[in-house]
Amino acid sequence: MEESVDKVITQMKDEMKKTLSSYKKYLTTVKTGRAHVSVFEGIKVESYGQQMQLKQLATISTPDAMTVVIQPWDVSIIKEIEKAILKANMGFTPQNDGKIIKINIPPMTEEDRKKVVKLLKQESENYKVALRNARKKALKTIKDLEKEKIISEDESKRAEKEVKKALDDSSKKLDELMSNKEKEILNL
Repeated sequence: MEESVDKVITQMKDEMKKTLSSYKKYLTTVKTGRAHVSVFEGIKVESYGQQMQLKQLATISTPDAMTVVIQPWDVSIIKEIEKAILKANMGFTPQNDGKIIKINIPPMTEEDRKKVVKLLKQESENYKVALRNARKKALKTIKDLEKEKIISEDESKRAEKEVKKALDDSSKKLDELMSNKEKEILNL
């Protein structure tokens, strides 16, 4: 029943890939002192009687590194978009000219950068815990398979090595992503 060990390892690797993918998505939302459309895309706007994401209602662009321009497809909801940005409490003041909303991104102070990096490291640790939990679950399943004599001790040892390697590789990727984001934040 070698395939059951392979299935366990495949499931664990898939979990780790999802965790890394989720982490990458999280990194796009981290405030860096530069204009990023991803910071604004998920803002919920009350429009047409329901909550919708800003990216569903407008074109969001960055004409330069310090400016975000939001151009609603329907200018009648521009006030709602402006309210939603203020309500999101991100520290930005939108400027509305009736057709577009312009947001100037203030430069981050050294203290702000250090705070963001500290939060980034804390959040990174949460994602590492998720990776370790995936490993723990896989190892438990492998041990159970060995106990039930479904796999041999040798197969169990081989599987444990593969699990350890997968965790090491995923942790290394996560560290690289965090390190790159940290450099981006501190070197602006």
